[in-house]
Amino acid sequence: MDGSIDIRLVLTVLGIVFSVAGAAAVARSQISRMQELLKDMETRMRNADTRVDKLETTVTAFVEKQEQRVGILAGMLSPGNQERHHREAADVLARLTVLERTQAKLEAKVGWGKE
Repeated sequence: MDGSIDIRLVLTVLGIVFSVAGAAAVARSQISRMQELLKDMETRMRNADTRVDKLETTVTAFVEKQEQRVGILAGMLSPGNQERHHREAADVLARLTVLERTQAKLEAKVGWGKE
C-alpha cells in the first residue's frame, strides 16, 4: 500500500456512504411523519379549545341568568316585601269583613235573608 487505492477501502467507503444515505432517508421519513402528527395534534387541540370556549360562554351566560333569577326571587321574598304583602292581605281581609257586615245589615233592612 504505497498510496494506491485498495478495492476494499473503496467498498468500505461506499458502504458507509450508502448507510449514511439510508439513515438520512429514514430520518427524513420519520421527521415528515412527526410533522404530520404534530399538525394533527395542533388541529385537535385548536378544536378542543374552540369547544371549551363555547362551553365557557354558555356556562357563563347560564350562571349569570340564574344569578339574575335568584336576585329577583330574593327581592320578591325579602322581609320588607313580605311584610308589605301581609299588610295588604290584612287590609283586604278587613275590608271584606266590613263589606260582609254591611251586606248583612242591608239584607236585614230589606228582609232578604229571612225566607
